[in-house]
Amino acid sequence: QVQLVESGGGLAQPGGSLRLSCAASTSTFRINTMGWYRQAPGKERELVAEFTVAGTPHYADSVKGRFTITRDRPKNTVYLQMNNLKFEDTAVYYCTADGLKYQPEYVAQRFWGQGTQVTVSS
Repeated sequence: QVQLVESGGGLAQPGGSLRLSCAASTSTFRINTMGWYRQAPGKERELVAEFTVAGTPHYADSVKGRFTITRDRPKNTVYLQMNNLKFEDTAVYYCTADGLKYQPEYVAQRFWGQGTQVTVSS
C-alpha cells in the first residue's frame, strides 16, 4: 500500500500564501502521478492540480496563475505552492498518488491522503 502524509495547511489571510507538501511512502508500489484535490463545505471534491503521466502539470481554471504544483521524484513528494489566496480556496486539501505494482500481479491504484485544512480568512 501507499501512505500519504500531508503538511503545511493552516490559516492564511486573503492574498497570502501557503505551501502544502505530501510525502508518499510505500514498499510495494511505484509512484506514478501525484496531485491535489480539495473539498469545500457543502461542495463536491474537485481537482486542484496534478501531474499528468507525461510529467506536465495540469491546473483547475480557478487556481491557474496562483497555484504551482511541483514534485521531488526521488523523495516521492509533491508540493502545492498557493499564492494570492482567496476566501473560496478554503477547503480540505487531499494529496493523491497513483501507484503501480507488478508482483504478484499488475495493479494500478489511486491512494489518498488524510487531508489538510486550509482556511483563508481576514
